[in-house]
Amino acid sequence: MELVNPATGESIGDVPLASVEEADAAIGRAAAAFEAWRAVAPADRGRLLRRFAARIEAHADELAELEVRNSGHPIGNARWEAGNAAAVVDYYSAAPERLCGRQIPVAGGVDVTFHEPLGVVGIIVPWNFPMPIASWGFAPALAAGNTVVLKPAELTPLTALRLGELALDAGLPEHVFTVLPGAGPVVGQRFVAHPAVRKVCFTGSTAVGKQIMAGCADQVKRVTLELGGKSANIVFADADVAAAAAAAPMSFCDNTGQDCCARTRILVQRSAYEPFLAALADALAAVRVGDPREPETQVGPLISAPHRDRVRSYVDDAEVLLRGTAPDGPGFWYPPTVLAGGAGTDRAWHEEIFGPVASVLPFDTEADAIRLANDTAYGLSGSIWTRDLGRALRVGREVRAGNLSVNSHASVRYATPFGGFGSSGLGRELGPDALAGFTETKNVFLADS
Repeated sequence: MELVNPATGESIGDVPLASVEEADAAIGRAAAAFEAWRAVAPADRGRLLRRFAARIEAHADELAELEVRNSGHPIGNARWEAGNAAAVVDYYSAAPERLCGRQIPVAGGVDVTFHEPLGVVGIIVPWNFPMPIASWGFAPALAAGNTVVLKPAELTPLTALRLGELALDAGLPEHVFTVLPGAGPVVGQRFVAHPAVRKVCFTGSTAVGKQIMAGCADQVKRVTLELGGKSANIVFADADVAAAAAAAPMSFCDNTGQDCCARTRILVQRSAYEPFLAALADALAAVRVGDPREPETQVGPLISAPHRDRVRSYVDDAEVLLRGTAPDGPGFWYPPTVLAGGAGTDRAWHEEIFGPVASVLPFDTEADAIRLANDTAYGLSGSIWTRDLGRALRVGREVRAGNLSVNSHASVRYATPFGGFGSSGLGRELGPDALAGFTETKNVFLADS
C-alpha cells in the first residue's frame, strides 16, 4: 500500500499488506500465546501495561510526527492523540488487579463468579483517529487477559506499527499484541471468519459494521461496533449564544470533520438564530486551516482526494451560508463550510459527510428541538447549550444519543463510557465497564456437603 501525505499529496513510502495465509498465521500465533498471557499474575500484567504506557509517553513526539505525515493531523491534535493512547493504556493497567468477581448469597453452599478472558480479539481501526481508537480496543482487551491482533486502516498504519514495536520494547510477550496491516476484505474478514478470534472490535462505517455483525453471528462471536454519527448541536435562546457560536466551528471542523462525533446539525432557537449566525460567521473566519506541522494550525487536510470529492458533492447540492478558507495547491484541502438546513430533509442534513461541513436550522420550541435532534438513524453524540439546568436534564434524557455534553462539545473521556444508539453502533468502549466486553462471566457453586 503506497502511503501519501494528505497535506502535500506526495508519497511517503509503502507498507506491505498481509495475505490470508499471513493473517491466519498471525491469529494462530496469538491463539498459542493466549494461555500463557492469561496466566500472567494480575500485578505483573498491570506492570507490563504501565511500562507500555510509559514507552508511548516517552515516544509521544515521534508518534505525533508520524501522524502528521501519515494522516495530516495538526501537530497539536497529534500530540494529544499520542498522549490519549498513553493515558488509556495507563488507565487500564490498573484493571487486572481490580477485575473482581462476586460472592453471591445462596442456599446450600457458596456461589462465586469469575471474569474469564475470551481469547484472541481482532481490532479493526479506522483512518480518522489511528492512535486513540487503537488503544481504546487493545488496552482493555490486554488488561483482561486476551491476546490482540490489530488491523490498522490501509491508509494510516504507521503509528500502529510503531505501537506494536513499543509494546515489545516494554516487555509484552511476543504475539500477545500483533499489528497486521492488511485490506479489510482480507485481514478484517479473517477476524470475522476465523474461529480462534472470539471478538471483533470495529470502528468505521455503519454499512461495513452491519456486514461484520452479520458475519460474526454465524459463530456467535462478540462484537463492539462504533459506527457513524450525525450529531446535533442544540442552542437555546437562553444560552450564552456568543459562547455557543464561538465553540461551534471546532465542533464540526476538528480533525477536518473526520469525526463520528462531529456536531454537523446545528439547531438554533429562532429568536437567537440571526445573532448566532452573525457570531458564527466571525468564528468560522478565524479558524486556521493550513500546514499541519505548524503549532497554530487548527484544521488540516482531508485524508485523500477521493474523500475530498465526496465531501464536495454534498456542498454542490446545497445552499451555502458561510464558508471559511483553505490553502490552494497540493494537498487535499477543503474549507470549513456551513449550509442552510432547508426543511431538514436535505441529503447533507441526514447523511454523514465526514468533512468540515455543518448545516444550521432554526427551531421554535423545546419539543421541536428534541424532534429534530432525533430525526436521524444515528445516535452517537451531541451538545445542548442552555443556562436552564432543568432544560439541560430534560433534553439530555430525551435526545437519543450515547454521549451528550451541556455547554461544551466534549465527547470522549477515557474514564467514562463511549458508544452510540441506533446505527451509531453496539456496545461501549472506555470507562470502568469496558472490561466486561472482553470477558465471560463464569459462575461456580460450591455445595456445603
